[in-house]
Amino acid sequence: MGDNLYIRFDWAIKHILRDKANFDILEGLISVLLGEEVKIEELLESESNQENDHDKFNRVDIKAKNSKGHIIIVEVQLTRQLYYLERILFGACKAITEHINIGEKYDQVKKVYSISILYCDYGQGDDYVYHGQTIFKGIHTGNDLLVNTKEEGVIVPHLPREVFPEYYLIRVNAYDKIPENPLDEWLTYLKTGKIKEDTRTPGLQQVREKLRVLSMTPKERRAYDEHIDAIMVQNDVLDTARDEGRAEGRAEGRAEGRAEGRAEGRAETLINVAISMKQQGIEPGVISSVTGLTLDEIMNL
Repeated sequence: MGDNLYIRFDWAIKHILRDKANFDILEGLISVLLGEEVKIEELLESESNQENDHDKFNRVDIKAKNSKGHIIIVEVQLTRQLYYLERILFGACKAITEHINIGEKYDQVKKVYSISILYCDYGQGDDYVYHGQTIFKGIHTGNDLLVNTKEEGVIVPHLPREVFPEYYLIRVNAYDKIPENPLDEWLTYLKTGKIKEDTRTPGLQQVREKLRVLSMTPKERRAYDEHIDAIMVQNDVLDTARDEGRAEGRAEGRAEGRAEGRAEGRAETLINVAISMKQQGIEPGVISSVTGLTLDEIMNL
């Protein structure tokens, strides 16, 4: 391997970017995405810190507070999850309620940015980055609503979008182009691990300095290689499950009814996938995340 191979972002966010000395990498990504300079003051207790290691394989997040007091959640998702939109909404609302104390005025509510880096297919669309926010517009005039609030004794008008959470969905697998701007350069790194040698993009300069694979210790490298192998196996079995499930479902569907055949085909394929993953020594929690089978069902295979 060459010396220009960089550590995958999903691994870095779990093991490296939580160090204050490496905040500048995360600051770069967030600054490029939001279009303004962001400085991280501290990391906050995040949901993934309280989950088990099996769940962290599939999903990991960092929750940070910036110099403006805003809360920024950066989450990496490796496999598809049901009710994902509902979960990121819950995460944003939970962040708000966790950081306002009982008895405090509502002016203490924190602005939340939720950034999801998706290495799996979610929905359909012709873009690789989507942005959502709450906007109140007049249904007749189309004008934005201005709401008066009180700040330090002065009445100040605010747009609702200055208060409500904002959401960014980055669809890594949907990106397929030559980089034309800093955001594209970040997408190239997230998808391929490649970075231009002469890059001036915030955060990526620091990635080139701090996230070289060759700078890992032998122990870190072994754990990292196991992680990459697990991802490759996971992607392979998911593709196989989709293909075989469709094929078996179609065959059974022609003989016994389309809906029933598809269901049986998928169920049988998932069991075969789980057996194959067990034989390869993959942790039961990871198998459960991939197949949807319970731990008890997996242990009984």
